[in-house]
Amino acid sequence: MNVFLTGATGFVGNHVARCYAGQGANLRLLTRGTNNVQLEGIPAEIITGDLLRPEDLRTAIRGCDAVVHVAADYRLWVRNPDEMYASNVTGTRELLRIAREEKVPHFIYTSSVATMGFKTDGTIVDETTPVSIADMMGHYKRSKFLAEQEAISAAQLGQRVMILNPTTPIGSRDVKPTPTGRIVVDFLNRKFPAYVDTGLNLVDVVEVARMHLAALDAGRPGERYILGGENLTLKQILDRMSAITGLPSPTMKVPHSVAMVFAFFDETFTGKLRGKEPRATVEAVRMGRKKMFASSAKAERELGFKVLPVYKALRSAIDWFVDNSYAPSYEGKRA
Repeated sequence: MNVFLTGATGFVGNHVARCYAGQGANLRLLTRGTNNVQLEGIPAEIITGDLLRPEDLRTAIRGCDAVVHVAADYRLWVRNPDEMYASNVTGTRELLRIAREEKVPHFIYTSSVATMGFKTDGTIVDETTPVSIADMMGHYKRSKFLAEQEAISAAQLGQRVMILNPTTPIGSRDVKPTPTGRIVVDFLNRKFPAYVDTGLNLVDVVEVARMHLAALDAGRPGERYILGGENLTLKQILDRMSAITGLPSPTMKVPHSVAMVFAFFDETFTGKLRGKEPRATVEAVRMGRKKMFASSAKAERELGFKVLPVYKALRSAIDWFVDNSYAPSYEGKRA
């Protein structure tokens, strides 16, 4: 099986690439630069290019059995929002077009649970929960929603496109790290003095990667599949990390209004004036008002997805960050 894969240097994409390689796929991995240390140990052909120059990718896509599009600009703060829309929306549209013109049989688009219609009361949502662009807060969510619409439209025109919606993946190899990985790193470095009343669904990134294989055969074109694990409040996540590491879990809960004031000033002075990524953003605090609790029942029924306890993946993430010097070791860490 010949597979053209985007995003292999990112967190989820790297696990997807290793999953495909483990099944003997002939991989063509799209990267934008030459610093590809994350790809070490993955047998693959490295394709240097950019989604914003799609015609340059046509030759690499030609003859493939599947295009697996995992790459995305995943930032909760961006100095120039147009860059995010160009990458997430235009890039997806053009990749779909090239794959269609080259008659690639399968296309998997990795979307996000961020495109779902979450509620402030913690209601567990699924793929049928009503949602529109008006529900999308911030450029990341809006860009992913619009990109997902491109995938749905392509499927409606007859292209075999399966859409996967991971919740909040957790596990090893979160190099950047992602915003979720940053929560873990900050906790390990004792930079998490307080918490807000919010909730996430944490999912094992290894199981998310496995679904990128399963969806090739079992997925229905144009359908969205939530890939989730445990629904947990932020406080519960911090408590679980405390149980793993022995480090204290914060006990002070901060109102959203206080967090919003801090995020506003951090975004203004750190982001706009200094040009650096702020630790807290207004968009993140606004998103935090909604508990992102979701059901993966559809993926369980149709793809064979498994909702796993998050302990193993959370432990894997913690140990990986410590082993790779993102944080100091903790008492009781396995040798």
